[in-house]
Amino acid sequence: MDIKSVCKGIIDQNQYIAGYIIDPRGCIVYINDTYLNILGMVNEDVLGKHILEISPETRVLKVLESGEAIYGYNWRIKGRNMIASSIPIIQDGRIIGVFAYSVFLDILDAKEMIENLLSQINMYKREISTFHKAKYSFGDLIGNSEEFIKLINLARQIAMHPDTTVLITGESGTGKELLANAIHNRSARSGYPFVRVNCAAIPENLLESELFGYDEGAYTGAKKSGKAGKFEVAQGGTIFLDEIGEMSFSMQSKLLVVLQEREIERVGGNEPIEVDVRVIAATNRNLEQLVSEGSFRSDLFYRLNVFHLEMISLSSHKEDIAQLVKYFIGKCNQRLRINITGVSNNALKCLEQYRWPGNVRELQNALERAMITANMEGNSLLTRRYFGFINPGYDPVSYYKKKDLKTITEEVEQQLIKRALNDANNDILKASEILGIDRATLYRKLKKYAFPVS
Repeated sequence: MDIKSVCKGIIDQNQYIAGYIIDPRGCIVYINDTYLNILGMVNEDVLGKHILEISPETRVLKVLESGEAIYGYNWRIKGRNMIASSIPIIQDGRIIGVFAYSVFLDILDAKEMIENLLSQINMYKREISTFHKAKYSFGDLIGNSEEFIKLINLARQIAMHPDTTVLITGESGTGKELLANAIHNRSARSGYPFVRVNCAAIPENLLESELFGYDEGAYTGAKKSGKAGKFEVAQGGTIFLDEIGEMSFSMQSKLLVVLQEREIERVGGNEPIEVDVRVIAATNRNLEQLVSEGSFRSDLFYRLNVFHLEMISLSSHKEDIAQLVKYFIGKCNQRLRINITGVSNNALKCLEQYRWPGNVRELQNALERAMITANMEGNSLLTRRYFGFINPGYDPVSYYKKKDLKTITEEVEQQLIKRALNDANNDILKASEILGIDRATLYRKLKKYAFPVS
């Protein structure tokens, strides 16, 4: 959502409004047809020119300097008496331009219209602040292992260099997006937007307009006022390009130009737009290997790899699992409004022995599942049976390759029955309740698998 686009849309929708927008340098970046008709000019005569060349008596430069709006003053353009207003466009505390317009109405009607316009602009400003804000800080990165602390310290240091491009790599679920959030929130850009783009989730034919925006008439169905891209929305802040390894070769070329020139050009546009953003990219793929295979541009890789942070897999710092478990239980208790006190020693040992192919994300999801189940059963302590999917040393890929579904099902069933009997101290009734089956069914299965029955 872009405030400048909102202003364009407002003045384009009313033929009685003559309006324009200037950038922080005082240059005209947009002017509507009504104003052009009054001036007797065309876009090419005006766009990119300093406002004093077009309107020497203007008050917009005073607004640009002071940051204070000027409302409802008399204004005369080419013999036309009008009521004018100049309003600073402020995004995240920074003046990014001035919105000036004049209306063919009496002063009371003009005041009412101005109030309505300001209300709409403020609404969009609130939406930008809400939707493009980093949610996490370094306090949300949990761990005390030597390797993990070293990584976090490096990230804290690079956060203090707000113009440096960062590349975060690592397996899925290790917390790459969380680290990107933390870097932004720790930096001098923290008061500006944090905009995430999932490069793998957006179709290739839409990714260019999503990143760079588009101008009016760029393609069939395009909004009349155009649309700002993610780079424009992130102005002053950080753009997080997640799954950068999935970006097509052609889009890589266009992104490279943006990183080199620090400016973008909207789809269907012909005017470069300067962008001041920090780029953080992330991927779970080996970009160096992709470069060697010819599917990722080497020059883009070097541009992104200015400072490299590699997230470590959970299996590489299992000593942090106990701390992570405590942290996630506290978070889930608060969010789910339940009261799980912790995990048993046996369950914790089981969690520490598991391979965690999904890393911290898998651990968090496993704990939430276990907590909900335990709470439904009226228990406050997570025992090993709430983590029945875990079998230390178990490699599901190689396991499934060697056995058919029937064999696997029977083996898993035997394991579950054995675990239920252990948890129930061989009490058949309690074990059947744990398994969610009746006693007769359990007896049949015990006989089938030759379990000793007392």
